[in-house]
Amino acid sequence: MIELINIKKAFNQKRPNEYWALHDISLTLETGKVTALRGPSGSGKTTLLTIIGCLSRPTSGRVYFKGEDISALPERFLTELRRRSFGFIFQQFNLIKGLSAVENIILPAFPTGRPRAELITAANELLARLQLGHRAQAKVEWLSGGEQQRVAIARALINDPEVIIADEPTANLDTALSREFMTILESFTASGKTVLLTSHDPLVVDSSAVHRVIGMRDGRLIPS
Repeated sequence: MIELINIKKAFNQKRPNEYWALHDISLTLETGKVTALRGPSGSGKTTLLTIIGCLSRPTSGRVYFKGEDISALPERFLTELRRRSFGFIFQQFNLIKGLSAVENIILPAFPTGRPRAELITAANELLARLQLGHRAQAKVEWLSGGEQQRVAIARALINDPEVIIADEPTANLDTALSREFMTILESFTASGKTVLLTSHDPLVVDSSAVHRVIGMRDGRLIPS
């Protein structure tokens, strides 16, 4: 589904503080599998996620999604692809205070033009699947860490994406909630979704829910 060929990424290129975050990354991600990127801080994991998820572009190299080279797509097409095909779960959740759980979930779907009533129904169904239906109208700042993460998961799923991208999804969770997240992760692949995540948490990378672990260091893949 996703293939990277000789991906390089530079920041501040041709300036005194030029920094190369990725060096010649070639990688294929299998459809319907969970792939975990493992490595220390600064290894390039998050930078690689942003390129795969169409949040940034490589300095050089090619990104293929379902056989199509998306590396040089105009921004408006890249935005539409990102909205349609990718769901994101961020380490800090990035929920908007003052809005309810349901209101946070439907935000990424507004640009699709779907009717608000339809979106609210879909959001409530997602919360029910995640055993959080009773908190649908609660403002997100009133929710526990585990509840906030489930809202973030539902938000990532509202557009029914093919690929879920999660950056250190258990970094702010205790052991019980981390295990709960991995159980939810298995339900993603059971429904045919492809998952790419970063983590250095053994609970994640050693989980049976993860099909493949790829090491990274200094912007390079570590041979397995």
